[in-house]
Amino acid sequence: MGQRERKKKPIMSESLYNIEGLPSIPAGVAQRVITPGVGIRLAGYYHKRIGERVRDDLHCRALVLGAGDARLAIVTLDLIGVQRDWGDAARAEIEQRTGIGGDHILICATHTHTGPGARGGGEGVEQEWIGRLPGMIADTAETAAADTFDALLFVGRQEEALLASNRLGRTRDGTEVFSKEGVIDHAGPVNPELLAISVREHDGTVRAMVVNYGMHVDVIGGGTADFISADWPGEMAKAVSGVYGDQAVTLFVNGCCGDINHRLWRETRHPGEGPGKAIQMGRTYAGLAVAATEPAEPLVTGECGAEMKVLKIPYYTREAEFMAEIEALRQRDDLEYFEEATIRSVERWDRDGQIAEAPVQVMRLGDLMFVGLPAEIFTMWGNEIKRWSPARHTFVIELANDALGYIPTTDQAERGGYGAKPILSRRLIADGGRRIADAVQVMMWELWEGCQPPADTAP
Repeated sequence: MGQRERKKKPIMSESLYNIEGLPSIPAGVAQRVITPGVGIRLAGYYHKRIGERVRDDLHCRALVLGAGDARLAIVTLDLIGVQRDWGDAARAEIEQRTGIGGDHILICATHTHTGPGARGGGEGVEQEWIGRLPGMIADTAETAAADTFDALLFVGRQEEALLASNRLGRTRDGTEVFSKEGVIDHAGPVNPELLAISVREHDGTVRAMVVNYGMHVDVIGGGTADFISADWPGEMAKAVSGVYGDQAVTLFVNGCCGDINHRLWRETRHPGEGPGKAIQMGRTYAGLAVAATEPAEPLVTGECGAEMKVLKIPYYTREAEFMAEIEALRQRDDLEYFEEATIRSVERWDRDGQIAEAPVQVMRLGDLMFVGLPAEIFTMWGNEIKRWSPARHTFVIELANDALGYIPTTDQAERGGYGAKPILSRRLIADGGRRIADAVQVMMWELWEGCQPPADTAP
């Protein structure tokens, strides 16, 4: 199923902006449905859940920006993550079909927990669907690359911290837990920044909205879900289309949310989860994206560049102290959910002494940076990357190009909270996040080297 004809909302003026002197930035956008058949196993939990019906469709969405060899492509998938093998296959096929360089193609996942798994190895409908996935991704990107228009890009920011919560708590003994019970306070911050890009035709018609915000996508169904859904990013896309028309394609690029979710520590009368909560969140973030971009000035330069590196980072290797902890768990008959999952994960672990390949990616468009990270990243790493970025706006995007588990901060890696627990959620050494953040800083400045941020030419 390709991109269908989309109804535009009428524009009140033939030209809404003073575009004199602005460069023409070619852009192309496309989307297609990638929903698998019912009966597929849903990803994101340590127990089995089956998608017995489709609440709303999953999509692949693609945005291509720039011209010639410098073009950039951003592809988003309503999936739990991106697996390196089929992600690389899709990238190679996009490069072959469009001529866009592989390091200029960023493929990321929204992280919905009501979609299929991304690792493969399943049976029947799942295996057949994953086999078709690289082709569906390439089809979408090829459509976007083939149907370009002269675009204006409006970039802005808003803040939202009422719906987000750092889900880990610090206890009195210095450990951290995925719970509110017996804790002193939050174990870390949230990043309230929402960044958005509105991609418009010269008459003001919105063709695409790119939204970057760090928030787990596990709201609509939880542990008892029996349906397929894009969760709140799907509701956000509906809300954006409600404002701008069906031609407006929304690409959600998730920020660093390894320790962030929607479960609030304060009392509230709002729903805590389920469809109502997903709709509330989708509308809120859509509204913020509109508020961020409507008063923004257009991007004044379309200079593009990209760099991708594969970092060599050791996997976690089991130590005697850790295995003694696991053995103590095995002796108990009152195990909790994550404790049972930890034992099963350790029994399957086969990465002791091995080295992970972690693809990290930086793309530049004018005064924008897009940073692709291959894991679920704790929010403080995202904050650090933004702090040292040379760009005015830096979109830090997790679960891009691979899914190497969780990346906590170096100190939190030893405190036991979910996302930091070795093997269960953290696959790399404790210092993996610092190595990634440091490499990204160097890459950002390499792209920026010799280029000054463009002057503000707003009238």
